[in-house]
Amino acid sequence: MTIPTAEQIRQRRAAFRQLHASGCFALPNPWDPGSARYLAHLGFKALATTSSGWAWSRGSFDGGMSLDAVLGHLREMVAATALPVNADFEKGFADAPEDVARHVRLAIDTGIAGVSIEDSSGKPDAPLFDIALGAERIRAARKAIDASGQDVMLIGRAENFFVGRPDIDDAIARLRAYSEAGADCLYAPALHTREQIAAVVAACAPKPVNVLIGGASDFTMADMAQLGVRRVSVGGGLARAAWGGFMRAAQELAEHGRFDGFAGAAPGRELNQLFRA
Repeated sequence: MTIPTAEQIRQRRAAFRQLHASGCFALPNPWDPGSARYLAHLGFKALATTSSGWAWSRGSFDGGMSLDAVLGHLREMVAATALPVNADFEKGFADAPEDVARHVRLAIDTGIAGVSIEDSSGKPDAPLFDIALGAERIRAARKAIDASGQDVMLIGRAENFFVGRPDIDDAIARLRAYSEAGADCLYAPALHTREQIAAVVAACAPKPVNVLIGGASDFTMADMAQLGVRRVSVGGGLARAAWGGFMRAAQELAEHGRFDGFAGAAPGRELNQLFRA
């Protein structure tokens, strides 16, 4: 891995913004440098980190990693490939807008091309920040990006469907508020129907919308493009797929003393060739 130059970072950021100008692109979520390099090898144009996937790889839970650890992870992921990286920056590791702004500035310094800020509070009894505070947090992140002079995209997330508050009207109201506060791209993870996705796309137009498809789905990238979605991420989906294979093989060995779970395993020679290159 090589630390990119300032000019290389500038070019990646410009390329990332251009991807959002038209069409629909896949934004897969690697959880470590190896998975990032493999996705780059397949020809994807950009990557996004996954807080859950990386936390699991460190023996932690989603949301259990510290700000300093995440900043180190972002630097590692930016250095892993030549692709732009969108940071899953959770809730900005703070509640107060001024603290979110300070942390976003630290994230910018890692070389990321985009940063996503959630409106989940982490409080079981009130899992979402109220809309006014959510918008103020996005506004603070916007000001931090503008003050840096760097062309980093800001993604505003409405977490309604992730935290057990599946109110599409409230989610749209939040996304509109975050758009007005300066978000470049809008994202309400865990939408499930065409009607929900179409409603979010229409409400946020002309700004681009991200849709999450983190599990088996009848939707295709062509379907997303037809609905007007600009980018499709998979969250912890790839990490969970990898964990699924590992868990099945390990359980078969532990419970039955059998090695059948290794069927379909990636050839070591192929992996060595990939990483040697």
